[in-house]
Amino acid sequence: MTDRAARVRALLISLLAAGTACLLLLLAPWSGAESLWPAEPSKNLKKNGKLQVDATHVNDGYFLAGLQKKSSKRIKLRVQKDGTTLTYDLNGDARFEVFPLQLGNGNYTITLYEQVSGKNYSASGKVTVTAKMRDTDSCFLYPNQYVNYTSASEAGIRADELCAGMNGREAFETVSAFMGSSFAYDYIKAMNIKSGTLPDIDGAYTKRMGICQDLAAIMCCMLRSRGLPARLMIGDADGNYHAWVQVRIDGTDYFFDPTVAVNGLRRVKSYTVERYY
Repeated sequence: MTDRAARVRALLISLLAAGTACLLLLLAPWSGAESLWPAEPSKNLKKNGKLQVDATHVNDGYFLAGLQKKSSKRIKLRVQKDGTTLTYDLNGDARFEVFPLQLGNGNYTITLYEQVSGKNYSASGKVTVTAKMRDTDSCFLYPNQYVNYTSASEAGIRADELCAGMNGREAFETVSAFMGSSFAYDYIKAMNIKSGTLPDIDGAYTKRMGICQDLAAIMCCMLRSRGLPARLMIGDADGNYHAWVQVRIDGTDYFFDPTVAVNGLRRVKSYTVERYY
């Protein structure tokens, strides 16, 4: 082989390798280098009645809960700590779901309720777990039932693209600007929403449109993907049910309402927090 032919062959191999590397990069899933993901359910489960709870990671700020057997009835999960009660709908297919321990360290009582008829429910299992978190903000770094996303979620992928190399404050400002310029409010969904409907991060991101809880959940996903503990806040805003975001950066809390940031929406004068996830 001549020197010229050898050089051409080496160049072609180099170009092929570069092209293959680019293709692999495009096909690779979101690495989520700053992201934390709940662990798969372990075999070390707490069981009582029809309830099963994986408390392996309570010190990381979350637990997993599900039914021991499938049920066609409506199921609710009640989480209580120090006089505060949070109530969730739980799926009936015995699939584990992730729930945050957002009320701080201490003992949590988790009770399963199964519908008897109408609004009548009966207790069908109870488990107590004790959280000793080193960082009580850790629960706002994982996906959960209300801020539900995966490594394939486009919102997280976009956050990685937008905020690569940025510090926390820069990432927050960048995501805030992105939310305000990239989404519309879904008035039709707002008029037809049913009670108990959870935020839809993937669906709303694809449509670039959602109601307040969708937009807030998308922003939480994007911030959590950058390692920033973001809370989905739910409560009252000037007399209306509403959702917004609070994120902690270097010990300071920052507020952002992505719904208000959407063009054409009025500003809220007063917020009252009821719960957060």
